[in-house]
Amino acid sequence: MTIGIVGLGLIGGSLAKTLSQRSDHTVLGFDISEEIVNAALADRAISAPLDILRPEPCGLAVLALTPETAVSTAQKLFPLLKKGTIVTDICGIKRFVCPRLTELALENGLRYVGGHPMAGIEKSGYFWSKPDMFDGASMVLCPTESSDDGAVELLSRLWLSVGFGKIRISDPDEHDAVISYTSQLAHLVSSAYIKSPTAAHHAGLAGGSFKDMTRVAMLDEKMWTELFFENRDNLLNETDGLIERLTAYRDALAKGDRQTMCALLRDGRLTKQRCDAAEEELHNDGK
Repeated sequence: MTIGIVGLGLIGGSLAKTLSQRSDHTVLGFDISEEIVNAALADRAISAPLDILRPEPCGLAVLALTPETAVSTAQKLFPLLKKGTIVTDICGIKRFVCPRLTELALENGLRYVGGHPMAGIEKSGYFWSKPDMFDGASMVLCPTESSDDGAVELLSRLWLSVGFGKIRISDPDEHDAVISYTSQLAHLVSSAYIKSPTAAHHAGLAGGSFKDMTRVAMLDEKMWTELFFENRDNLLNETDGLIERLTAYRDALAKGDRQTMCALLRDGRLTKQRCDAAEEELHNDGK
């Protein structure tokens, strides 16, 4: 199969590399930067550039773009693809993307399945991409009215064959509600946490917990602003909840209430244990 990847950034570049190295599929790539396309060719991440105006050879087209750009690109690209082509995206939010791409897919006789690889690093851009980016990670698929069982099955087999550990089927509402907590809130908190005046004096006095808390503050602010605002209601809800929970810790400190603080910390530890057990159970069920 010929796979066309539109957008060779961190995720698109990593998909290109893992597909080229771990499958027999022909991978074509497009990026607005000629330098990036040439780098992908030199790395053998792609076999040839993807002609965005003549994408007919593609049996699968992957939009590895930010949500708004994915939709605007689909408006131009989808009419040029041959009918029956499977199309997917890797956008970090789905309620904005899935309905729009579904409508465009139905209009043009395409088979669209929303997607979101649950992997990444704090860096951005092709030159940080790597073929093992997705090893053991979950791939979320969001089937829609333009999907069919064959398209979902093909994508599931494809992603598992190149290193993903599990396929998770979701709908856009569920996905965006959960992702506001598991990803977006963590990035927001990390960005706020690093701004303490104490951060300027941490050299030699920071351990692993500081690195863990601040790693994703090295984000792409334009992309994450778009993701935050396309999922504003869910992220507001999670932010309000975090402020409320933090206030309980703050009040215990202010009152000198060690018993309450100990209870809050114990509850956090037990909640973490339950979450880890649920994750382990899910992992074992997927084997």
